[in-house]
Amino acid sequence: VQLQASGGGLVQAGGSLRLSCAASGRTFSSYVMGWFRQAPGKEREFVAGISWSSGSTYYADSVKGRFTISRDNAKNTVYLQMNSLKPEDTAVYYCAADLDFKRLEIADYWGQGTQVTVSS
Repeated sequence: VQLQASGGGLVQAGGSLRLSCAASGRTFSSYVMGWFRQAPGKEREFVAGISWSSGSTYYADSVKGRFTISRDNAKNTVYLQMNSLKPEDTAVYYCAADLDFKRLEIADYWGQGTQVTVSS
């Protein structure tokens, strides 16, 4: 099982990025997929999640209205569209997968992380 995260980079404040998380190695149709981030010196925090089967979405308050999580079933890929980026969004972003949303913090599967840097 593999989760491959990509799409990070350097962007100015107010800009946009789209992260991708390609899943492979098993069927994820029953899973919840999530994005987390960890900034230097801070704990990892939940950003957004999506149910692969229902499409229900969940967001941290800090990103509501700016970030959108979505999925492409045909490509087995989950996306995180990040708009109106702020310097405080700078972090390494990780995707994760688990059968239970409540377990996402300790998910069974994790991607390798992709760096997002927002300059002021």
